Amino acid sequence: MTTRAEENLMDWLRDAHAMEEQAEKMLAATAARLENYPVLKQRIEQHLEETRRQATLVRGCIERRGGDTSAVKDLTGRIVAMAQGMSGMFVTDEVVKASMSSYAFEHMEIASYRILAAAAAVCNDAETQRVCEQILQEEVAMADWLAAQMPEITREFLLRDETPNVTAKH
Repeated sequence: MTTRAEENLMDWLRDAHAMEEQAEKMLAATAARLENYPVLKQRIEQHLEETRRQATLVRGCIERRGGDTSAVKDLTGRIVAMAQGMSGMFVTDEVVKASMSSYAFEHMEIASYRILAAAAAVCNDAETQRVCEQILQEEVAMADWLAAQMPEITREFLLRDETPNVTAKH
């Protein structure tokens, strides 16, 4: 018999999988457009690989618990990510907006994995708890990196923006 806690855990794991699908699309779109910020591009590409692995790990937790991912949630996440990616084409300060958006998204992921780890502990699912805690550390590391880099990204953008015939946007 499945408890309400186990049902919630499965639902939240599906949400996390959709969130990772969304993150993958957003990161890929951002990395593809970045031309003048090689340090940021490299770190985003690194986190993109982590994100793909995280989606696989979360899917594994769902399947190990006897469930499957939510096609509707995954599709919704991809659509939202595509819209977010396209919005960058219409702003003049894309790199700054992308940094802010990524930082905020990382914190949503951090909150999600903290909740998932706690729920897995309540459900006595040590493997899901371990996976969520592992992913949590990667999300914290990315958020911390972005926080440390945002002042330099901003300075670089502003300098490039003041320089004639130099692209600052991305």
